[in-house]
Amino acid sequence: MNSYVIGPGPCGCFPTKQARTASVPLMGTEGTVFRILTKAEGLMGADVLLELVFHLPVNYPSCLPGISVHSEHLTRAQSVTVKEKLLKQAENLLSEPMVHELVLWIQQNLRHVLNQPETGSGSEKCTSATGMTVDDGLWLTLLHLDHMRAKTKYIKTIEKWASDLKLTGKLMFVGKIILILLQGDRSNIKEYLLLQKTSKVDVDSSGKKCKEKMISVLFETKVQTEHKRFLAFEVKEYSSLDALQKEFETAGLKKLFSEFVLGLVK
Repeated sequence: MNSYVIGPGPCGCFPTKQARTASVPLMGTEGTVFRILTKAEGLMGADVLLELVFHLPVNYPSCLPGISVHSEHLTRAQSVTVKEKLLKQAENLLSEPMVHELVLWIQQNLRHVLNQPETGSGSEKCTSATGMTVDDGLWLTLLHLDHMRAKTKYIKTIEKWASDLKLTGKLMFVGKIILILLQGDRSNIKEYLLLQKTSKVDVDSSGKKCKEKMISVLFETKVQTEHKRFLAFEVKEYSSLDALQKEFETAGLKKLFSEFVLGLVK
């Protein structure tokens, strides 16, 4: 089977035929992101197209990579199961380049993985060089989008990602300012950022589908006691900057508004 990887390099990848990959630096974090397109045999023997996104932290391969799995041929629960099996396999390869091995492994084992019960827990932890495990807990991230040309489609895409990744918060519009406030498991927020950077979510000035190149992470922190817990993800438009400020204050984010949002006003 053909896999789409690059290398050799820190990810341990090697070129194959019809190589086709994207290496995307992720704003607000350190490390490298690789998007790999491949295929594997599914339950009925037919080929399943897979998009595997690997986020390699700076201390890789002593630390597990972040992994996202996307496929039009798999349900969300099946994609999560595949991700968890890849992470489990990666634990056996710590301290050595593993991306190429993981791609080969899923090519050979996808059918077997899909035959197993779906766990769907979505857990993702990073094991450091010392063997310690880090559980990031509930996090809050504020993103800024420069513009939306295909607004209706873009909003629906963001709502779907938030729902799939069990993220709550708000997509907020006031004048020309567009903000996304996300709350949830940190690994799921990281996966959201991968989707945001590697998917064609908008259109350019000529109407052609394009990836989001004008997103920035304004702020991220672990949720504090004074922060409001959002119960859902919603889209809101505000009539004025004062109305937006009140929203932030109600959520216990007054300082966040004054330090990061006011600077966006021109």
